[in-house]
Amino acid sequence: MFENPLREGLRLERTPEPCTVVIFGASGDLTQRKLLPALYNLAQQNLLPSGFSIVGTGRTVMTDEEFRSRMKRAVQQFGNSSFDSRIWETFTSGIFYHPSDPGDKGSFESLSYHLSQVDQQRRTSGNRLFYLSTPPTLYTPITQMLSAVNLNRSSGWVHIIVEKPFGQDLQSMQSLNRQMLEVFAEDQIYRIDHYLGKETVQNIVVLRFANGIFEPLWNRHYIDHVQITAAESLGIENRGGYYDQAGALRDMIQNHLFQVFTMVAMEPPVSLEPNAVRDEKTKVVSAIRPMDVERVEEWAVRGQYSEGAVDGGSVEGYLQEKNVRPDSMTETYAAIKLLVDNWRWAGVPFYLRSGKRMPKRVTEVSVHFHKAPHRLFKESASSHSNALILRIQPNEGINLKFEAKLPGPALNVRPVNMDFRYGTSFGKRPPGAY
Repeated sequence: MFENPLREGLRLERTPEPCTVVIFGASGDLTQRKLLPALYNLAQQNLLPSGFSIVGTGRTVMTDEEFRSRMKRAVQQFGNSSFDSRIWETFTSGIFYHPSDPGDKGSFESLSYHLSQVDQQRRTSGNRLFYLSTPPTLYTPITQMLSAVNLNRSSGWVHIIVEKPFGQDLQSMQSLNRQMLEVFAEDQIYRIDHYLGKETVQNIVVLRFANGIFEPLWNRHYIDHVQITAAESLGIENRGGYYDQAGALRDMIQNHLFQVFTMVAMEPPVSLEPNAVRDEKTKVVSAIRPMDVERVEEWAVRGQYSEGAVDGGSVEGYLQEKNVRPDSMTETYAAIKLLVDNWRWAGVPFYLRSGKRMPKRVTEVSVHFHKAPHRLFKESASSHSNALILRIQPNEGINLKFEAKLPGPALNVRPVNMDFRYGTSFGKRPPGAY
C-alpha cells in the first residue's frame, strides 16, 4: 500500500479520554499560579477532551461560583496567553469546588458522591486524576482517606500526582513511598517535577540527540565545565512556613536542577519511553563522586540574604520575612560542584546553584567549551571561551557564543551571539544577535 505523501512526517496524537482532575489544596498558591493557568492554556489550544472537569477541594469553604471567580482572576493574572471570555465560559462550566478535610471521613464520603455526580453530568466515565497540591505532610492522610472511601479505585482509571518535596531525606522518602503503595499501585502514581514541562528543558534532549553537530562534542574532550543556574530576584514572598523547612537545597537543587543536570549529562536512551530515559538518568546520578564529609566546604557553599535594595526599593532580609524563625539557619542560596566519574565526563565539573534575591532572574544551562589550543589572534581576540547557553526562563531560547571577525579592514575579533528564542521567527534576529 502506498502512503499518502501529504501525511508524510505527520504524527497523529491520541485524543485524551474525558476525565476529572481533583485538586487538593485548590485555594493555594500552586493552583492559582500554575495549575489552572496551564489547564486553561490547554483549553485555548483545543487539547482538552470533551467533558474535561476540575474539582477543587480543600479546607477553605466556598461555592462553585466563588471558586470559579477566584480561578478566573488567577488565569487573567498568571496566564501566558491573552484571556478569551468565550473559551473561559466553556472551560468554567466544568469547574467545581467541594470542601474537604483530611481528618474528616465524612467530607471524603461527600466528595465521593460529588465525583459520581460529575461523572454522570460530564460523562467522564469514572476517569479521575488526584493532584496533591499540598504540603508533603498531608500526602499520607489524604491517600489513606481516599482509600477509606474507595476513591483509589473506580469504574474508569485512577491516577494520583505528587510533587516535590517527596520527604525530607532518604528514610522519610522511603516511608512515604511505602504508605502510598499501600493505597495505590505503582502504575497509578506519578511523582513529578514540573521543571520537566518547560520548553527549553524538553529541548535539551532534542538539541543533543536530533543534531549531528552537538552530540560528538558533548564530552570531556571538548567541554571544559557546565553551569546550571536558577537565580530569582524575588524573596520567599509568602512561603516562609514552607521555605524555612526546605531551603534552597531541597527547594531547587535536589529536584529541579538535578533533573536538568541528568538530561545534560545522560547517555542516549534506547528510546523515549519513560523507563528508558529514567534508567539513563539513574546511571548519571550513580556516577556522581561522593563528597568527603570532612571537605564539604570545597564542594558546596550556602548563604542567606539580608536586607538591602532591589530595583531601587528596600527589601527585608530573610530573617525578617513572615513565618521565618528569627534564628533560622536555612539557606536561601546554595551551590554545589559535581564530578561525574564515567568515560564521557571524567574531570568535567558541573556547577549547580540557586538563590533568592539575586541581581536578576535567570534560569539557564551554560555549557563552556575548551578554549582554542593556540591563541593565533593574540592582539584582537578576547579571552572568552565558546559557550552554548540554554535559557529556561525568562526569554526561553538557545544562544551560541563564539568568536568572529568584525566587519572592516582591520582584523578585530570579538565574541558574538547566535540567538534563537521561542516565539521569534527564524528570519528575524533579536537585538544584539550576530
